[in-house]
Amino acid sequence: MRTILIVGAGQSGLQLALGLQSQGYGITLMSSRTSDEIRGGRVMSTQCMFRTALGHERDLGLNFWDDSAPRIEGLGVSVAGAATPGGHPRVIDWVGRLDGFAQSVDQRIKMAGWMDTFEQRGGQVVIHGTAVSDLDFLVRKYDLVLVAAGKGELVSLFRRDVARSPYDTPRRALAVAYVHGLGPRPEHPGLEAVRCNLVPGVGEFFVMPALTTTGRADILFWEGVPGGPADAFQGITDPSEHLERTLELMERFTPWEYARATKVELTDAGGTLSGRYAPTVRDPVGRLPGGGLVLGVGDVVVANDPLTGQGSNSAAKCAAVYLASIVERGDRPFDEEWMRTTFDRYWRTARHVTRWTNAMLGPMPEHVVNLFGAGVTFPAVAHRIANGFDNPSDFEDFFYDPEKTAAYLDQVMAEAESEEAVAEADPERLAGEADPDGVAGPADLGEVAGPADVGEVAGEADAAVRSIG
Repeated sequence: MRTILIVGAGQSGLQLALGLQSQGYGITLMSSRTSDEIRGGRVMSTQCMFRTALGHERDLGLNFWDDSAPRIEGLGVSVAGAATPGGHPRVIDWVGRLDGFAQSVDQRIKMAGWMDTFEQRGGQVVIHGTAVSDLDFLVRKYDLVLVAAGKGELVSLFRRDVARSPYDTPRRALAVAYVHGLGPRPEHPGLEAVRCNLVPGVGEFFVMPALTTTGRADILFWEGVPGGPADAFQGITDPSEHLERTLELMERFTPWEYARATKVELTDAGGTLSGRYAPTVRDPVGRLPGGGLVLGVGDVVVANDPLTGQGSNSAAKCAAVYLASIVERGDRPFDEEWMRTTFDRYWRTARHVTRWTNAMLGPMPEHVVNLFGAGVTFPAVAHRIANGFDNPSDFEDFFYDPEKTAAYLDQVMAEAESEEAVAEADPERLAGEADPDGVAGPADLGEVAGPADVGEVAGEADAAVRSIG
């Protein structure tokens, strides 16, 4: 039996441990906390996982919360305009339907549950805050050592990849609150959806349905531009004060979201989190003082800002790639060449996430403003952007290059005009395809807009949106 040590009990570490365990490997898992300490601790993330990542969990039979977590079937984008005497209006607002539902399960529930399952299936869990000196000894006892703990001393083993890490300081200040009592969005009251609100010069505000330790909840998540008005949580240690500050910012910058939050309360005393970190890609191979090698996993080697909601998704995809690579290796040694080849397999997916996230952290170019604006009048655009959260590689074909964006919007417009002609000839057929929730899906049309309409919508948002970041 081949023996493997995994340090870290997060999404990637536990998913990989359980997957390898099911393949007959001898797995030791090292965690700084017990499952009970994780379950009773503070929230750790926002973790909205989309179809592909959830599929990796289902492949291993680890989808324990499919029936209890809210099924997120839409993803919407709103953009705030310049302040008026009545507050900040929305100049862009749409929601696209996801092709497969997403879910957010509080990691206190999932990681504790998975750790218990790993132990129940015969896995060895060692509760210990692992140091580099520990690994220097342990690397000689195992066929492979994987580091999946993305914080602390062990991260220093993995050199920052300068070419793939354009930012060396945090680009956002993060503040999370889990709440009960949030009302539905009046635009789609029957649809569970993640809502992404872009506030020029301030940052982003996200709302997502979730399952937490106290049942169904919603996550309120500010990503504030450092030094800006939403960078307002430093020094706050009281959870009630944290929620109060969250609501104050909502009322000021996203009044349409605040209107449904007037009766919210924290889910529990551990339901808040704040902090910041610089998005970083690292060399995947860590060399220990004694010469031994360890392989980094998940956000140890690719840590993106949570702006695009890819953290847990990337961790799940990384674990799936590593699992396949380890099994394929058979009895051959896990040498440095294999380690780098394994990471390169993951990077084929991860590079799209990194490019997209880093692009969204900077000023938004005019063609992207036009693209988001087109989502208002063209449901096909809203649908494609929403589903890009599951498959970020698709953004390569229509998001970054102005010419590709223009060609895509021309195509969408031509298809919409064709559908409009069909609708005029057979209105009953189109009525039968309309979504009852009024959510943009591939078959929905709404009112077909021409070039002037798209330009008008984008023009209202242009100056403001391009100042984000």
